[in-house]
Amino acid sequence: MTNIILCGGSGTRLWPISRTLMPKQFVKLFDNKSLFQLTVERNHTLCDKQYIVSNTEQYFLALDQLEEMQLKRNYFLLEPVGRNTAPAIALACLDMDPEEIVMVSPSDHLIKNKEAYNKVVGKAKLLAANDYLVTFGITPKFAETGFGYIEADREDVKAFHEKPDAVTAQSYVDAGNYYWNSGMFCFKAGLFLEELKTHSIEIYEAALTAYENAKGTEMNRTSSYDDMIRIAHQDMANIPEDSIDYAVMEKSKRVKVVAADIDWSDMGSFDALYEELEADSDGNKALSVSNVTIENISNNSHNNLVISDKLVTTIDVDDLIIVDTADALLISKKGSGQKIKDAVKVLKERESVLPNIHLTAHRPWGSYTVLEDTPGYKIKRIEVKPGKRLSLQKHFHRNEHWIVVSGTATVTVGETVRLVRPNESTYITMGEVHRLENEGKIPVVLIEAQVGEYTGEDDIVRIEDDFQRTN
Repeated sequence: MTNIILCGGSGTRLWPISRTLMPKQFVKLFDNKSLFQLTVERNHTLCDKQYIVSNTEQYFLALDQLEEMQLKRNYFLLEPVGRNTAPAIALACLDMDPEEIVMVSPSDHLIKNKEAYNKVVGKAKLLAANDYLVTFGITPKFAETGFGYIEADREDVKAFHEKPDAVTAQSYVDAGNYYWNSGMFCFKAGLFLEELKTHSIEIYEAALTAYENAKGTEMNRTSSYDDMIRIAHQDMANIPEDSIDYAVMEKSKRVKVVAADIDWSDMGSFDALYEELEADSDGNKALSVSNVTIENISNNSHNNLVISDKLVTTIDVDDLIIVDTADALLISKKGSGQKIKDAVKVLKERESVLPNIHLTAHRPWGSYTVLEDTPGYKIKRIEVKPGKRLSLQKHFHRNEHWIVVSGTATVTVGETVRLVRPNESTYITMGEVHRLENEGKIPVVLIEAQVGEYTGEDDIVRIEDDFQRTN
């Protein structure tokens, strides 16, 4: 059995800790592990291999976190643009033996009852072997209006239902034969493709074309790290966008449901996250995403969620969500978390970078942290991993000063290549071709001062790049 792990989505309802370039599935929320790592860990022993579908930026986040787990043999499919779950699953299934059973897992769910999970996966695998498309229905604990529902007669699916209002949701729970739609599936790769071709032929044909055109099929895979398929941008854009539910599951006559009472959460809001953390005597819960131990001060305050890497004091306030990051602060009443995506929409309309990236940004070569950003100049802390290098590049609107703090950097400026050691510096003028490389055994840390009329991250022309990035 192959585990397809879907890494799409930006988790806007968990902003500001979740952003496009560091979505919630890669944020380390539980025991210094991310939801992605927990998903890999949970399925690693159940499946023969794992097949990860992500975009280019998330690919390197996934590689880093797999390396932490000392798991390096995984298959990847890289999407240049998201087209929802049906195309993502189809492209992965096209790369497999038609008889291969696949277990489709979102990468951002929390499942705490592993023993029960293993049992329901085993049951689903048996149904899949008998040529059924299996969906997992979560036994509902309360009348949730944020999930779709599956109406069932034992293992037979009678109907799929959209997110209901509160009264309808309660009637579903009272009926006893309705389940939350988990977004997890199990089936043979070939059977899924047959049903997709029958019910959504446009998606099937466009996905097949994209797969056949892709660099990295069985005949011409190219990757120095893992087996990888990279879909061309236009081919991906040509695939109609749709979910697996709409494209296949709601139309197929070969669908079964497995009831799953597995202590599941989709981690879709701060209210859901609150339920998974330990409380103090007043019901307050705290989390540091940098794994820092902090003792907040609470004075006559109850049932608050505080996420911060520094001390937070609350006085005479109840039922609040307080999320403090280096560049954004969110304060919300509990129960209003679904409105956070509206705030993110406003930021996007303002063309703000805040929905996309943190002050610390992770790159395939390492990371950088913006220390100061003001008109005319920007200051960064840059860390380059051993054996990695930035792209050969140039800028049109800024000059750069590099001061090495630790490690030894190999610096290319024009035709000159030289070593820059701690407390030494170099200067790159506007328009000059340059590159930073770490040929040593320890990380290179340096301070970069950018000076110019424009210091945006899009002022970069890549001439050569180890990671096949074009912008």
